[in-house]
Amino acid sequence: MTDLRRRVPRTDEILSAPALVAAASRLGTRTVKAVVASVQEQVRQGAVAPEEVVSTVVGQLPASATSLRPVLNATGVVLHTNLGRAPLSEAAVQAMVRASGYVDVELDLGSGSRATRGRGALAALLLALPAAESALVVNNGAAALVLATTALAAGKDVLVSRGEMVEIGDGFRLPDLIASTGARLREVGTTNRTRLEDYRDAVGPETGCILKVHPSNFQVVGFTSSVGVAQLAALGVPVVADVGSGLLVADPMLPDEPDVTAALRAGAAVVTCSGDKLLGGPQAGLVLGQIQPVSQLRRHPLYRAFRCDKTTLAALEATLTGPVPPVWQAIRGTRAALRKRTEALAVAVGAEVVPVDGAVGGGGAPGVPLPGWAVAVPAACAEQLRIGATPVLARITDGRCLVDLRCVPPEADLALTEALLACMS
Repeated sequence: MTDLRRRVPRTDEILSAPALVAAASRLGTRTVKAVVASVQEQVRQGAVAPEEVVSTVVGQLPASATSLRPVLNATGVVLHTNLGRAPLSEAAVQAMVRASGYVDVELDLGSGSRATRGRGALAALLLALPAAESALVVNNGAAALVLATTALAAGKDVLVSRGEMVEIGDGFRLPDLIASTGARLREVGTTNRTRLEDYRDAVGPETGCILKVHPSNFQVVGFTSSVGVAQLAALGVPVVADVGSGLLVADPMLPDEPDVTAALRAGAAVVTCSGDKLLGGPQAGLVLGQIQPVSQLRRHPLYRAFRCDKTTLAALEATLTGPVPPVWQAIRGTRAALRKRTEALAVAVGAEVVPVDGAVGGGGAPGVPLPGWAVAVPAACAEQLRIGATPVLARITDGRCLVDLRCVPPEADLALTEALLACMS
């Protein structure tokens, strides 16, 4: 009997196959060689015939050089943190591709001199927010808050209401975040009621700033009181307002969600927020406010560590200047339009349509329902949809798997139908 090891094709012969040469240019030689080595071992074990090596390698290659897989978000939660929050608009995607090579991110082509980094994105921010005198972009919302409190209050007191001592995602807590800046956190008021005099009594020579935090992922109701930015700004120390979700101007659909414009007009020295939530752009932290404090932040050494890359700046600019981003298309999706698509899906798979409430998510607009519709299928479908060829994330409610089309782009309806049919069969 011929030793199978003698029949294993040589690595260089396999890699020279046209299909694998093309794959190496797309995925990288290291990735392709790893799959080749695995298939060669399968030949030694008799599981793969030598003449089938190339086709087997092609079949086992990853679809992309990244392990991240596109997912259809059928949960009804628009800003789903586990799914990357805001999906980018096509304009933002193309802007990132355009910025992926050499670009004039920090160069004035006319003079050949160094220029302000990301000036296009900064100009777009100021155009969208006339109430802001200056702007900065950093890599996320937490970085924006850390930079603000460090630059304005390192070694000093940061006054914050006990009712705003929040915990954000993955166990990160505001007190720990502020403590890392070298500032001293000084709590005022109580969990449910904080008055202006609580702040006034605490203000002194050691006060660096007052921090006003929007408790975006929970609500305190009942016997409550809080102090607005305008009253705090009158106390004579800088107010840093963290509005969290990045709503630039007030929107009637989200009446209780604080917006950047209102905070700036109320007198906040600095307003911080995220770029990948209600703004609908890439992950970024936005710093907007008065010229002097924002300049102070820009000159701080931490800004260099927190600044974002060219592709983020490009996507942010395109989000601000381009068409309505997918986040707002999903939030403003009407019940009538959603019902039409949902009923078509239900007919195609033989399922029932039920009313559901979606949510903004991402810590935005807690308690605000987004009425819509869903296709109800057996609960067992949830796992099958999640691990299918086209991963679909739905939700289980009352023992049923609910597939909500609010966040599913219409062009993906066919793929969703096929995924459901495979599951139901």
